[in-house]
Amino acid sequence: MSDRLPERAKQGDVVFGSAADVPRRLLASWQRSEEYGVSLDSVEPVFTGTDDLGSLFFECGNEVLVDLHRTLATEPVSMMLTDADGVVLSRMSGDHSLLRALDDVHLAPGFAYSEREVGTNGLGLALADRVPTLVRADQHYAQNLCSFTCAAVPVIEPASGRLEGSVNLTTWSQSSSELLLALARSAASTTAALMLARTSGRTSRPTPRGRVFRVEVPRLEPGSGTVHSLSDGWNSAVAAAEGAMSTGTIVAAIGEPGSGRSTALAQAARHVCPRDRILSAEAPAPSDLQTWLGLWTPELGKSHTAVIVRDVDSLPIWVADQLAELVVRSRAQSALPFAMSAERFEDIPAPLAALVDTVVAIPPLRERSSDVLPLAHHIATRARGRDVVIAPAAGRALAGFDWPGNVAQLTRVISHATSRGDVVDVSSLPHEVLAGSARHLSRIEAFERGEIVRVLATGNPTMADAAHELGMSRATLYRKVGQYNIRVVRD
Repeated sequence: MSDRLPERAKQGDVVFGSAADVPRRLLASWQRSEEYGVSLDSVEPVFTGTDDLGSLFFECGNEVLVDLHRTLATEPVSMMLTDADGVVLSRMSGDHSLLRALDDVHLAPGFAYSEREVGTNGLGLALADRVPTLVRADQHYAQNLCSFTCAAVPVIEPASGRLEGSVNLTTWSQSSSELLLALARSAASTTAALMLARTSGRTSRPTPRGRVFRVEVPRLEPGSGTVHSLSDGWNSAVAAAEGAMSTGTIVAAIGEPGSGRSTALAQAARHVCPRDRILSAEAPAPSDLQTWLGLWTPELGKSHTAVIVRDVDSLPIWVADQLAELVVRSRAQSALPFAMSAERFEDIPAPLAALVDTVVAIPPLRERSSDVLPLAHHIATRARGRDVVIAPAAGRALAGFDWPGNVAQLTRVISHATSRGDVVDVSSLPHEVLAGSARHLSRIEAFERGEIVRVLATGNPTMADAAHELGMSRATLYRKVGQYNIRVVRD
């Protein structure tokens, strides 16, 4: 064990009794803290400011903590909300001496308290491992945090499954902490429930069966299921990934969610290994993590297998650490193609990031608008099972939209449109697509613009007829066409 680790990790102390008693998660966190170069004596967190105070997570989480604060106003407990990077967004407590002590260690709004910044602490470890965490007294890595006990619980956005941040409760180390983690669990659960209620009651994202750990065998028809003749931006990204895989290096594809980063890796892997199987995996639900890890040992030992791990930025660090060990051991025997995807490289857990040799950036769909219609035709044909016609007016609306949700959003839109028939026209497109890329429009304005586009593009009506259907005067319609910069094009 390294000499820089705390003496309590090497010789044992009053907390654990012996080094062998140190929980594995805590020891792994201490070791990562050492690798990050965190000081053992004191923490110097970075001040980044709080720029995420308009989010639904902050609105709901802060509301929950305000209610909890009313109950615990006389208790020596500080309640905090942090974002996914460990930046403290809000802090409240009725104990002024505790607040002054927290100020001394900069555990205050605007400061980043991730594990990478300050070493082992409650909220940092909860965010790293994505599980409820209690860190008591000397379990902290830095000495000047040992006077506190921290309980933190990650908050997962119900609709998308995305890590939003954490609820953190901190008290003095000599205070009773038996109920601290239970209170943090309750606050985090209430926050997630409130977020769900305020997003029109959408249910949490289910993990589709057959997608978490999937093996794809070679297709009988080479290149089947692939869209050809896409933009240079897409083709260059695929070629870069293919070139790296062909030399046996590990590739990371980064890009916005839904941009097709995993698809690019799959295409590259199929070009490099046309006759091999492709193992495609994504992060499972928290309850399935151990089972998911168990699947890798037999699979990585199989020959003629290329591996793609999707969305590794959502893996807890302890899972990423074990997966990285398995990959290193398996590649020592055979250099199997291995690739991963994430939104940003800096969000890839350190054990996996250390394995990456080549980073390939996947451009968002708005930067390759020429891909929209070929992709739309491909999606429509697969969804319908036969050729589908995209009407010219609908094609113009699709090509003119900026697709903030990228290919994933395009897939949802086209799949819904083709559920109605073999023709995609403007009447089957949602209003946000018809409203175009004018991001300055309010929701009501976007709806109004979309309705005007839909009416004008359906049946080539006269302006008088369109105005009558929209319930406005012809002069008002002309004014709004100019206001919303609508091009009136007749088929």
